Amino acid sequence: MTKPDWFKYDTVIASIREFLSLIELEANQMLHLVLDNAPWHKKAIRLIEDLNNTEYADIRAKVRFIRMPPYSPDLNPIEQVWRITRREVTHNRYFKTLDLLAKKLDSYFEKLSVPNPKLMDLCLFKYKS
Repeated sequence: MTKPDWFKYDTVIASIREFLSLIELEANQMLHLVLDNAPWHKKAIRLIEDLNNTEYADIRAKVRFIRMPPYSPDLNPIEQVWRITRREVTHNRYFKTLDLLAKKLDSYFEKLSVPNPKLMDLCLFKYKS
């Protein structure tokens, strides 16, 4: 999938469809997808869950959405990834062009595209008992 120019509800829906095409669900098995309250997530969920909208019946048959509570970055693992990315890649650095910044970020995220201890550590919830 090509990188979208901007995140919109249709890019979210396209991403969900692409993900579904890459996995095999057994009969009656559902995927539970946790999404935050970004406007493009909320609109995608609203469209997909609308029973009168047959365009998204394929997704509705395989995906159930779990909505995160508002204002809960501590529950969203991607926030930890953004934090460390800023620290290691962009903090206090000047990029002459947006293209140079994008290339640097793409290079960094490429390292995180396969499971690894760093990504696992960032995305795990650590509870003290």
